[in-house]
Amino acid sequence: MSSSTQATAAAPHKKNSPARAAVASMAGGTLEYYDNYIYALAAALVFGKIFFPEAGGVATLAALATFAVSYVARPLGAVLLGHFGDRIGRKKVLVFILVLMGTCTFLVGCLPGYAQIGVWAPVLLITLRILQGISVGGETAAATVLTIEVSPEGRRGFFTSWAPNGIVGGFVLATLIFVPISALPEDQLLTWGWRVPFLLSALVTVAGFVIRAKLAEPDAFVEAKEDGSLVKVPIVEVFRSHWRAIILVTFCSLAFAIDTVIKVFALSFATTAHEIPRSTMLWVLVVSHVCALVTQPFLGMLSDRIGRKPVFIAGNIGCAVMIFGYFGAIQAGNVPLLFITGMLSVACAYAAINATYPSFFAEMFNLKVRQTGMALGLQIGLIASGFAPMIYTALTAGNPADATPVAIISATIALIAVVAALMAKETFKVPLDQLGARISTTTSSAASTAIASGARP
Repeated sequence: MSSSTQATAAAPHKKNSPARAAVASMAGGTLEYYDNYIYALAAALVFGKIFFPEAGGVATLAALATFAVSYVARPLGAVLLGHFGDRIGRKKVLVFILVLMGTCTFLVGCLPGYAQIGVWAPVLLITLRILQGISVGGETAAATVLTIEVSPEGRRGFFTSWAPNGIVGGFVLATLIFVPISALPEDQLLTWGWRVPFLLSALVTVAGFVIRAKLAEPDAFVEAKEDGSLVKVPIVEVFRSHWRAIILVTFCSLAFAIDTVIKVFALSFATTAHEIPRSTMLWVLVVSHVCALVTQPFLGMLSDRIGRKPVFIAGNIGCAVMIFGYFGAIQAGNVPLLFITGMLSVACAYAAINATYPSFFAEMFNLKVRQTGMALGLQIGLIASGFAPMIYTALTAGNPADATPVAIISATIALIAVVAALMAKETFKVPLDQLGARISTTTSSAASTAIASGARP
């Protein structure tokens, strides 16, 4: 054996520290959701006029539908990206996700409007939105799984809470950029102003790529890959051995409809039905989400002390109550109360859900199907989030100034998530190698052989 070969053989596997994995998760999440939220804000504020001018009074509804369409694509992204994450590695998929999302967002900023190319404008917009949906479909699960697999026992909740902190950071960044953009005169906003946030995504993409490129695969995944114990078709195995966990994650994920109601529907509702200035609503969202950046890591730590379920359930109950207060403040036009209810809704109640779900969901699955299982259950449940703003806009068509039906439905959804969480097992004290149902190499090989022969496993 040559000296170079010996050196290669002796080279130790590069390891991630939990802190590095958490930072990479947050950085990538910031990009993914910066891109997602600038689209959401643009859909609520300007896309109806740019891409659907012929739709008249339902232009905003049509624009919100393009926001929703990516949520339909997310389960596809969960299956595809989850498969490769469970087969070839967490890091490779994380880097691919970042590049795909950044490219699509930049291209949205380059699109001509309906006035320039007619129906092709919304067609191209929807196409890019679908690709964004595929990217987002794998992001949170990939980032969470890599982080949880390098985190020490007793701190998995804390370190994985930085992935949703990236989501919140992306929203804050997107909103801060949109505040001055939304204040532009309408002719400038509708011509070049709305494009600026999309084009700036190139800078965030480069920063996120540099951070993620330095990551390594978790030891547990490398060992499973080297001993040949990974399953060949994770989507088949996850339905065979973890179907109950997928159902529970799906119903728990309905809680995220609250998030899009606050960020998208309420923004449109307040600015159109109650004439609250766009800048005021955007600042309410910025302040409440900046506070959530502080509270979420602490709530993640709390879940390491008392369990995932109590924190997740308390957050949902809090959202069910506070959504009435938030809409009440909007309808009353009471700005101080709007800031207070916004912070209680986002930085306290919803932050408890957001900080806890990564560890709560990922810990339901075995290493060999963890990324596929978490991503699929999460993204199926999140379809409700994507369509919530559009459905709620339609529900208030009869009385656009009254959001009571929206608050009632949102509270009901949060309580459904509570029931699903109550049915799940508590996992915060379970060692990493014991999480999820165990999958033997024999079982995996048998399933793979059956698939190859065309038989049912």
